[in-house]
Amino acid sequence: MRVEKDSFGEISVPDDALYGAQTARALSNFGMSGEVMPARFIQACLAIKAAAAAANAECDVISQDTASAIQAACQSAREHINARQFPIDVFQTGSGTSTNMNVNEVVARLASTNSNLEINANDDVNASQSSNDTIPAAIQISCVLDLEEDLLPAITALKNSLTVQGDAHRSVVKTGRTHLMDAMPLTLQQEFSAWTEALDSCQRRINQCLARLKALPLGGTAIGTGINAPKGFAESVCQHLNRQIGNDFCPHNNAFYGISTQDVSVEVSGILKGLATSLIKISNDLRWMNSGPLAGLGEVILPALQPGSSIMPGKVNPVIPEAVLMASYQVIGHDTAITLGAQSGNFQLNVSLPLIARNLLDSIGLMSRSCEHLAHKVIDDLVVNESALAEPLHRNPILVTALNPVIGYLKAADIAKTAYTEKRPIIEVALEKTDLSRSELNALLDPARLTHPHDQHD
Repeated sequence: MRVEKDSFGEISVPDDALYGAQTARALSNFGMSGEVMPARFIQACLAIKAAAAAANAECDVISQDTASAIQAACQSAREHINARQFPIDVFQTGSGTSTNMNVNEVVARLASTNSNLEINANDDVNASQSSNDTIPAAIQISCVLDLEEDLLPAITALKNSLTVQGDAHRSVVKTGRTHLMDAMPLTLQQEFSAWTEALDSCQRRINQCLARLKALPLGGTAIGTGINAPKGFAESVCQHLNRQIGNDFCPHNNAFYGISTQDVSVEVSGILKGLATSLIKISNDLRWMNSGPLAGLGEVILPALQPGSSIMPGKVNPVIPEAVLMASYQVIGHDTAITLGAQSGNFQLNVSLPLIARNLLDSIGLMSRSCEHLAHKVIDDLVVNESALAEPLHRNPILVTALNPVIGYLKAADIAKTAYTEKRPIIEVALEKTDLSRSELNALLDPARLTHPHDQHD
């Protein structure tokens, strides 16, 4: 052990720890979950520290040598992020000050050791910053990177898989269902297109939100006034941040708002909840369509990935859709916690920032991997059981709906009931109860034509 000192006095710190006194105090105070802040969040904090060092040198707050040492230390720390050096529990001080100081101390020690300069965690690494603007900015930066690099490509992959399967089965007609009961026919491509559109809508909402995520409160320092930050720091730190990570972050036009609220986090979480809801619908549809193989619908056959029972030999279950369901439920739970956390803003600061950061990033990760799993472990190798689709299609009494404009609803309903009760084809009953010829009925009741009712007049 070695002895470190902060404003509270001396405290023992492990010799091999890169952090200092404030991190050691936080470790003795916080240990509710044993879960540390996400690596992507720590990476965002380090990116801020490196950009802030460059901006501070540009604004003559620190020397160029000090700035270079801090930047090199940030790069080194990014390459070796682990719970040993960044050990603060998620459930800590609501501003995330403990994590901010943990990062400051690690960077300061690395920079001092590697440069032979005396670099201070507060005065140099944290210069022109506060936990109150750094932590909200790190939430936004890490979310942007995860959304752009992971989730948006994962959604695209799932959309592409659905499009390929839909195109391959554009002519396969099946019985539609409403209330889990037989309804009018549609093609598999049309069914898959509803899923694809839901995913596409989510992507659009994410892209619309990115501009708000990229407006950072950096430079607002403690409460938004910018105390202890030089003029021009906000613009400079964003410019250096963008050069470093290749993005287009900018200063928020109202740092008071950016620091005191988590409105944009609630917005992102709501979009993720919407995506989770769509994945629940897709997964449940797939489970129903795959049900059987003998006593269920058996419309599609999902890839067999593992034995499904410890007691029933040969049983195979839809394990990926089930896993996606649970991941989606977790995202909905995270959204509730994020909503409550975002309400915990009193006056000039929100005090649930670590929770919001952890839940948002976990939700993005869960949705990214859920989309990837559905695409590559389910949809890509899905097999359509065309015989199971065709057999009930022509016996579907609801096909009589197409006769409504010709014979009226009541007569059509009578035909449907008779066909269902007597288990006879609709066309045979319609021949008996109407004046329509077989050729007319064949044309009117053709399931393929009913999937595109407006094309028949083209």
